[in-house]
Amino acid sequence: MVSSSNPDPRVRHFGFLLLENYSMIAFANAVEVLRMANLTSRQTLYTWSVCAAEGGAAQASNGLGVCGACQPEDLDRCDAVFVCGGVEVQKAISDNLIKDLRRRAARGQTLGALCTGTHALAAAGVLDGYRCAVHWENLVALRESCPKVNFALEVFVIDRERITASGGIAPLHLMLHLVRHHHGNKLAMAISEQFIVDRVRDQSDQQKLPQPEFVGPGYEHLAEAAELMAANIEEPLPLSEIADAAGISLRQLERLFHRYYKVTPAQHYLTLRLRRARELLSHTSAPIMQITVACGFQTASHFCKAYRALFGHSPSEHRRQGGSQGMVHVVGAPAPAAVQRRARIERGAPMYVS
Repeated sequence: MVSSSNPDPRVRHFGFLLLENYSMIAFANAVEVLRMANLTSRQTLYTWSVCAAEGGAAQASNGLGVCGACQPEDLDRCDAVFVCGGVEVQKAISDNLIKDLRRRAARGQTLGALCTGTHALAAAGVLDGYRCAVHWENLVALRESCPKVNFALEVFVIDRERITASGGIAPLHLMLHLVRHHHGNKLAMAISEQFIVDRVRDQSDQQKLPQPEFVGPGYEHLAEAAELMAANIEEPLPLSEIADAAGISLRQLERLFHRYYKVTPAQHYLTLRLRRARELLSHTSAPIMQITVACGFQTASHFCKAYRALFGHSPSEHRRQGGSQGMVHVVGAPAPAAVQRRARIERGAPMYVS
C-alpha cells in the first residue's frame, strides 16, 4: 500500500463523455490510472462516471461498446469532464454536444479531451486562447481551421481549466501527472510500476514523429532540415537556406535525404506540401484555391498536376470520393500562417484540477 502524501485527500470525480467511434486505448488508459490509484492507496481517491455523448451506448472504434450509466447532464457535478474522441470525430460532433460544452465552459467547469476529443472542444470554441494537445496527424488541419487555439506538439497539455491529451497512451501519462500533483510522486510511481511503465512523461515531453527505420550519422542535421520544411509550407524556403540553417552544405543535405529517405530534398519537401494539402482537403472545407496558396503553390494547375502524380487523383476527386468526410468547416478564410524558421511555442501557465 502506498498512501497519498496529502494528509486530508478529498475524492475527485471525473466524467468521461464518449463520442461514437472513440479510442478505447485512450479512454481505458485514463480510467485505469484512476482505478489503480484507489487500489494501490487502498483509499477512494477518485470516482468516475461514463456516458455516451448522445445517450445510450457509444461504440469504440474497435467495435466494443461501453454502456454509459448516466446522461450528459449528470456530469455537471464532476470536477472535470473529458471528451473522448476517435476516428471520424467530426461525424460525432453534434449541435447538442457543442451546446453542452459551451454551457459547461460558461459555468466554469474544467474541460478535458482525450485523443481527437480536442476537435469537439475546438468546434465549441471553448479552447480559444488556450494551449492544447492533439494527435500529430490532426495538428495541421486544426491549426488552419481554428486560428484562435494554440495547438501544441506536447504529449499532453494542462492550461488553466483545459486538460488535453494527444492520444494512444498519452492519457495514462496525463493521469499519472495529475495523481502526482494531487497525491505525491510516491503514489504516481507505484501506479507506473504496476503498469510496467518505465518512465512517466512530463508536460514538456513532445510527441515523437515518424522516423526512418535506421537512424545514424548526420540524422540530427536531416531532422532539423525536415523540421524547417514542415514549418515553412506556405512559403517554401530555398534548399540552400535550409542547408545553411541545418549547418551543412547542400550536397551533404542531398546525401542525407538519399540515405534515409531515398529521395531528394526537393522531392521530400514537395511530398510534405502535398500531404499537408491532403489533410486540409480531408479535414477542412477550405476552397481548393485557398489550399493551393496555403501549401506554397503558385498556380492551381501546378498543384493539381503534382497532387495527381503523388496520389493518383485530383484534389476535387479526393473530395468527391469521400475524402472530405469528417471535415472541419472553415468560416471565412483562415489567416495565413506566419512563416517560422525556428518555430517555438510559448508555454502557458498550467492549471491543475483542484
